[in-house]
Amino acid sequence: MESLIRLRYYLVVAEERHFGRAAARLNMAQPPLSQAIRRLESELGVELLHRTTRRVELTDAGRAYQTRVRAILADLDDAGHEARRVAAGAVGHLAIGCVGSVTYSLLPALSRHLAVELPGVDFSFRGEMLAPDQIEALRSGEIDLALLRPPVADSSLSVIPLRRDRLVVALPAGHVLTKKRPLKIADLRDSPLIVHSADRRSVMYDLVLGLFREAGLDPRIRHEVGETSTLITLVAGGLGVAVVPEPVTALALDGVAYRPLTHPDAGIDLALAHGAGRAEAHLTRTIALIKELAG
Repeated sequence: MESLIRLRYYLVVAEERHFGRAAARLNMAQPPLSQAIRRLESELGVELLHRTTRRVELTDAGRAYQTRVRAILADLDDAGHEARRVAAGAVGHLAIGCVGSVTYSLLPALSRHLAVELPGVDFSFRGEMLAPDQIEALRSGEIDLALLRPPVADSSLSVIPLRRDRLVVALPAGHVLTKKRPLKIADLRDSPLIVHSADRRSVMYDLVLGLFREAGLDPRIRHEVGETSTLITLVAGGLGVAVVPEPVTALALDGVAYRPLTHPDAGIDLALAHGAGRAEAHLTRTIALIKELAG
């Protein structure tokens, strides 16, 4: 630290070309300043200044040293500023993976708020991810945060509950059931069903089939799809009906109508997951913002 102070003293003396003015600028007495510069020259083993009774002139070595010291101190100041910004969570990079329903509902508002609140953080987003894929991506480091549907049975991850979303039924416009609200699972018994793919281990697949089995019904599964956008597109095409989380209604397509589903368990949880033990400031600030928006 003392060496850095002498460097700053030297830079002021080199700029003022006068010990008295330099001392005044540094708000200190002149003798300690002169001693500090003498000590610096002694440590370097070179003369940096030609001293006269009226002013100070830089030697060739002094001019070269001034250039390097100015750059070094500027870099140190920048480093300190950057360290403070990192500590405050103002900079960094975060990749966020989103389940399908979040992709179309929460993600647009989230990205806008993050750009305003954390403009120095580089955010990237992956949409239409199923929970098992998100968990794998968290483990591998491909993403830092996941907005997903529980359960998450992995002790290496921290899971923060956000909210519970109601379930609704997506119907082709003009479908006979659009005239009825709310709907029961039993109302769907005769309709071809479009679901998320069982092969991709969708939480929604298990939930929807569970609702049908609980009602003593065999679901008439007609199509299995990997993405929510595809599922709603097929509904719009008149190829069947689907049970989806309410935020999917943000995906408004011509030819689709949404109706509430009445059932004691007609809901699905939304949670935020990240690697256990991670506590970077920019991660913490992002989590706080997501909790605020999703609440």
